Formats: sequence, structure tokens, C-alpha cells
Amino acid sequence: MVLVEILKSMRPYQWTKNLFVFAPLIFSQNIFNAPYLFKTVLAFALFCLLSGAVYIWNDLRDIEEDKLHPVKSQRPLASGRLGKTPATTAFVFFSLVGLGCAFLLNLTFFILALAYLLLQIFYSAWLKHVVILDVLLIATGFLLRVSAGGVVIMVDISEWLLICTFLLALFIALSKRRHELVLLEEDASSHRPILQEYSPYLLDQMISVVTASTVVAYCLYTISEETVAKFGSSRLIYTVPFVLYGIFRYLYLIHKKGEGGSPEFLILKDKPFLAGILLWIASAIIILYIRI
Repeated sequence: MVLVEILKSMRPYQWTKNLFVFAPLIFSQNIFNAPYLFKTVLAFALFCLLSGAVYIWNDLRDIEEDKLHPVKSQRPLASGRLGKTPATTAFVFFSLVGLGCAFLLNLTFFILALAYLLLQIFYSAWLKHVVILDVLLIATGFLLRVSAGGVVIMVDISEWLLICTFLLALFIALSKRRHELVLLEEDASSHRPILQEYSPYLLDQMISVVTASTVVAYCLYTISEETVAKFGSSRLIYTVPFVLYGIFRYLYLIHKKGEGGSPEFLILKDKPFLAGILLWIASAIIILYIRI
């Protein structure tokens, strides 16, 4: 059925990335503010709609390359189960509906949503072939999500939160590149041409730099004067062990288990990794809202 294949092409399992929209709500201590929560949920839904449209666009652009991939060859467009015409129609429809609703929600939110959509379109068409810039732009997409989450409820976003978001997203993007390079081996460049510009050693060096930067940035965020004054507590530093565990577990899965290609699957698949994330969320909420 065409509608089912279109939904599969929108990759609902990857919509977990849009949960970054909730970061400003949580860290502004407004998670129990019903109007703000409602607006953030709407923002999340619209980003899911737009990101779904982008995935369809990406599959339209990468049909031939995806046919060479052991996993992506099973996608609706690459496998031939979904035609180009209905896929193109779906892309245009979801993009217009998403942007139209974003405009009604908030003008600044609309501008950020439009910037996200255009970034993804240009990334898929050209920018993903520019070495280093390709992973930086992936991280920028996450920054736009967090910024949109702050704009929709009209709260200021800490620069530290933006820095941590960017570094964490960059860490994930580099890890995914490494996974593709190792998985596809000599066929890597045929599937994704930019992979010929990378090597496992180069990516490992980049990942090491970003990993250290992420941990240091988060530690500085938890003890900064701005954070302590805003939350009235210096105890956010106690969430650092969970962040360290999550990053180390992710590195373990990359290097020892050959994972890293689909972070959204790892969250559900690897129970220790999921437990670390849930414990970080729980500890952060307790510290920010209960103030023990």
C-alpha cells in the first residue's frame, strides 16, 4: 500500500532526534507548565513532519547509492516498492503542511523550521559531499531543533546548552560516518562518495577531540555561575557520571560491537545505554525540580 510505504520512507523510528526540541522546556523548569508543554509537543510533531519529508527527499536523491547498501537497499524507494511520483508528492505536501502550521504557531519558529528544511535539502543535494562540513551541518540541524524548542515557548537558551548539543550531535555524526566506513569497506565510496575523504584513523582522532570537548563543556555548564544562579543549585554536577557512562558505552558499542550506524536503534536495543540515559533524565529532573 502506497501510504504505508510513504510512512516507512518518513522513518518514524528516527523521529527520536526531534526530542531535542524538549531540551529548553526541561532546562527552563517548565516541564509541568501545561501551555508550554502543549506548544513544545506541537513543535515536536511539526519537526517530525518536516524531518519525515526530508527523509523522503533524501531517499529520492540517493536511490542508486542506497541500492548498493546492505540495509538501505530495503527502503521503499530503493527496493522499488514506492514510485518516485507519489514520493515527490508526499515530500511537497508534508513540507507545505509543516511550514504552514509552523507559521501559525510562531513566526520565529517558522523561520527556524524553514531554515532546518532548507539546510536538509541543500545538504542532501550538495553539502553532504563537502568533507568535514557534512558532519558539522548534521550537528547544526540539532542546534536548530533546540533553538526552535526555546523560541516556541519564548524562553532564553543557555549558550552552554547549545554548545553541549552541538558537540554531542557532532560526536554522533562522526560515529555514524565511522560505522559506515567500516561496514561497507571497499564499497563505502560507491554508497556515499564523501566517505573516500575519511579514514577510520582520522575519524577516531576527530571523535576523541569531540568526546573530550563534550564532557568538559557539560561539566563547565553544570558548575557555571549562570547555571547555579538560574537553578538555585550546584548539584547538577552530580549528573556528570551518567553522561560519562553514556558516552563511554556508546564508544564501546562502536569499537567492540560494530554499532553506531543507527543511534535511534541503540537507545532501544542496548539496555545499559538506555538505562544510563533514563538515569540522567531522572537525576536532572529531580535536581532541577525537586531541589533536594
